[in-house]
Amino acid sequence: MASLVRHVTFDCADAYRLASFWAEVLEGSLAEDDNPGDPEALVTAKGVGLLFISVPEPKSVKNRVHLDLQPQDRSRDEEVERLLALGATLVGDHRRPDGTGWVTLADIEGNEFCVERSAAERAVG
Repeated sequence: MASLVRHVTFDCADAYRLASFWAEVLEGSLAEDDNPGDPEALVTAKGVGLLFISVPEPKSVKNRVHLDLQPQDRSRDEEVERLLALGATLVGDHRRPDGTGWVTLADIEGNEFCVERSAAERAVG
């Protein structure tokens, strides 16, 4: 059997704080033994585990890998608004007049990610 991806791991300044942000984004949960100040924090959400590890170096360049989010129970635009309210910042708006496209955001430590259209929006056009 081939290997399976167990976690997607992020180096970060504050593992617990960034994991808390992503737990809200993904409506997931932190591991029961994760606490503020811990060097590692694990988010478990439907379909994915994200592991955050504190490192001393700051983020300095664009991500080489990023997450693409697809909203499940709301539109792309509604999800973008929700994530901005959680503390994400707008990096690039790639929405097109015909409704296609995506939005690039950054999390609270500057890691870029994209929000695509929902499955329902894709089914319409």
